[in-house]
Order: sequence, then structure tokens, then C-alpha cells
Amino acid sequence: MKAKYLISIVLVAVALLSISMTVFAATTDSRIESSAKQSYVFMTYLQNDDIRIQSKNGAVTLMGIVLDESHKSLAQETVAGLPGVKSVDNRLEIKSEITERNSDAWITTKVKTMLLFHRNVSASTTDVDVRDGFVTLSGDAASQAQKELTAEYAKDMEGVKDVKNEMRVAKNSKKTRTEGRKIDDASITALVKMTLLYHRSTSALNTKVETNRGVVKLNGIAKSAAELNMATKLANDVNGVKSVKNRMTIE
Repeated sequence: MKAKYLISIVLVAVALLSISMTVFAATTDSRIESSAKQSYVFMTYLQNDDIRIQSKNGAVTLMGIVLDESHKSLAQETVAGLPGVKSVDNRLEIKSEITERNSDAWITTKVKTMLLFHRNVSASTTDVDVRDGFVTLSGDAASQAQKELTAEYAKDMEGVKDVKNEMRVAKNSKKTRTEGRKIDDASITALVKMTLLYHRSTSALNTKVETNRGVVKLNGIAKSAAELNMATKLANDVNGVKSVKNRMTIE
């Protein structure tokens, strides 16, 4: 009789534990879905895309339609960096598929996207025109330094043969400001990863990126001190980054 009583208690405890684990998993999944939708990346860069997010026990599935390849990658990198996410199944479809790599349209998209990620250049006041791989920049720069940095970044994009900088330094121009709201760590990690991937001088780096309260840590291997220093420079200029701790080693 006593044994049966003990068995009953164990069964009840197991049942309660199972229920609590199910509730915890459901809460975690709900938090993941909500955090993704409210992240800086989703509310700033992906706000016009049709993205549906489903999480089951930390396994996230992304479905819907996005504008281009960069949006698909950005969505995945952002979600992958959220607490509780174990895996990401990216089923997003691209609305306007650019089939030819290094085509003028492909390069234009890459350059414009790259300018959005950096805080010391201005995507909104920079016009980008690409003809046979040759990029012409026009529009307004807040300073000579910003004009030169915009050209430097554009030259470092894959497929770009050369850059003609016709930007003008606007008189009495106001300094470009980042979005007023806080940028979450998952968004910062995604932006840094995409930035290092987009720039030709760092695209081949096998770099692990971690962010804690805006402080970015880089781990991995660089081929030279120049690559390592460039990774630090580019990461430092990403929106939301407070500082960079580069722990990469040189092979």
C-alpha cells in the first residue's frame, strides 16, 4: 500500500514537471517570436517585408517573402542571435531574385545595404549608380571625411571595379544621427556579421561575433594584421556598437 502511494506521488510529480516544462517551452517560444519582431533589424530594415516567425522548442522557422537576398540573410542572423534559439530553418522567398552575381543591380543593392549598416556614412543622402562594375557616388556628405569614407567602403564591395566620387560636401549640413531607440544585441551581432561578409577585405574571415550590451567580441583567424585591424574598424562603425574587443589571431 505504501509502495503504491509512493508510486502515485512520483507519477504526479512527473506529470507536474512535464506540464511545467511544456509551459516553459511555450513561454520561451512566444518570447523568441516577440523579440524577433521587436528587434531593431526587423523594425528598421525588414519592416516592409512579409516575414512570419514560428518557434517550437527553440527551433525557429522563417516563412514569407523578402525584398532581396540581403534581407533573407539579415533575418536569419538576427533570429539566430536571440536567447533560446537552437536552430533556424530559413524558408524565406526572395521577391526580386537577382540571378547574376556581380551584375550592376547586384552591386548596387550590396553598396546601398552596406551604407545602411554604418553610422559614419549616410545611406539616405548618397546616390549609387553602377555601370559595368564602375560605381558613381553622388548626393550630399556631411563632411569631407564622410565623403572619403563612403568611397572607401564602396571600393571594398565585391564586384566593384572602381569608384567615382561626385558627392558634394553640403554646407551647414547636420550630422547624420542613428535611430533614437536602443539597438538590441541580436541586431548588432547580425549587422556586424553582415558587414564583415559584405566587405571584400573581410569577407573571407571565419569570424565569430558575440555582443553583450553593445560591446562586440570578435574571435577567429585573420591572415594578416591588416585584416584584423580592418575587421575592428568596420565593426566599430556599425550602428549600435559601443566598442569592439578583437580577440582574433593571425595565422
